[in-house]
Amino acid sequence: MPRKLTIDEKLRRRNVTAPPKVLYWLLMQVIRVLNRLNHTHFTYNAYPAEEKGPIVMIANHASRVDYQFTAPACWPKRLNFVVGYNEFFRFPTNWLLPAMQVIPKKNFTPDSYALRQMLRVAKEGGNICIMPEGMSSITGMAQPAIPGGAKLLKKLGLPVYYAKISGGYLTYTKHCLDERKGRIEVSVNRMFTAEQLCDMSIGEIEDTMNRLLAHDDYIWNKQRQIRFHGKGQMAKKLDTLLYRCPKCDAVYQMSCRGNTMRCTACGNTVELDERYNLRAVGDSVCPELVSDWTIMERRRAAEEVRKPDFCHSGHVRVGVLPAYKALKGDATSVIGGEGTLTLNHEGLHFDGLLDGAPLRFDMAPAQLPTYGMCTDISRFYTFVDGRFLEFYPDNGDVLLWDHLTEELHRAAGGKWQNTDYRHSEP
Repeated sequence: MPRKLTIDEKLRRRNVTAPPKVLYWLLMQVIRVLNRLNHTHFTYNAYPAEEKGPIVMIANHASRVDYQFTAPACWPKRLNFVVGYNEFFRFPTNWLLPAMQVIPKKNFTPDSYALRQMLRVAKEGGNICIMPEGMSSITGMAQPAIPGGAKLLKKLGLPVYYAKISGGYLTYTKHCLDERKGRIEVSVNRMFTAEQLCDMSIGEIEDTMNRLLAHDDYIWNKQRQIRFHGKGQMAKKLDTLLYRCPKCDAVYQMSCRGNTMRCTACGNTVELDERYNLRAVGDSVCPELVSDWTIMERRRAAEEVRKPDFCHSGHVRVGVLPAYKALKGDATSVIGGEGTLTLNHEGLHFDGLLDGAPLRFDMAPAQLPTYGMCTDISRFYTFVDGRFLEFYPDNGDVLLWDHLTEELHRAAGGKWQNTDYRHSEP
């Protein structure tokens, strides 16, 4: 009797083809309903559907449901989406994604299988959709494109269209999984012709991507002042995002209740309304925008990693992906071990147990640009020698780990550097 294949083995044996017409059409009808319910509006400066041959579609990665904004923009062209490898281990996406001929990609690490499948799809006349940031926005701002994205576009050699998504993050924030309906605006345009890609350098392509995809939902809504219905819970889990008090600099001392945040160390109190406006109460202080607050936190992290004795450490539980049976509900991994995770000038280090056996690893700062976050800001993952490992810190300081790791990578001269682009109009 043949041995039962693991989920990973099944994935790696697939050759991706065009998405099935009938199933794709059915899902498009569902997406149209969802977009009406979420008040999504499309504006076209160019039409991907009018391109005679295959295309690449890209977008700022505003939320966990960006397929709702990219697929309709290209219809009736059918897109082969590139999606995080770990999503193929969760129900019901474990059957829907393969059925829709989605390409799995191990985020923030080289993945030869994903590259081969993308090149294969393009060669056979298919249309590809990728998110150059690699992960949906954590803070409401677009991150720079991950290194290698520009090289991929040049290698594919197809016309590139893009969607600028505004309001997607404010509807589906990363810190709170509640849906807050307001308005989503999607502007569609062409970024490169095939001829332009051929003539441009990798640096020029990457800079254009970062400039045109730059976006900050909080800057956008500062002018638009659209109401996003938070049902009196606008500050729910906001302390996982805004973890540093702007008055006393205490870390992870912000307490959230309803629409209000209060620092338990100094009493600094801030309110957030349904238009995402911050307001300091009494003699309290706060930045103008939520994204300004996260920028303040990132700057402090950049200062920390430049100290000679920099070290951040803590106890974590470790999750792994299942071999055979898909995860259900909100689970993104199966807890298989625990240990001490440490970040210092030499990189990321782990010392502990996994599956009952000792596990130690070291990753240099240049190898680790950032982490992935499957759902919200409650855990983070990376790939170690190609294996998915998810970490659950006892202290809940997930975004601090993320900021410190990214800024350490940049301070060490890693390839994924920040840009001057924060926001551009759709």
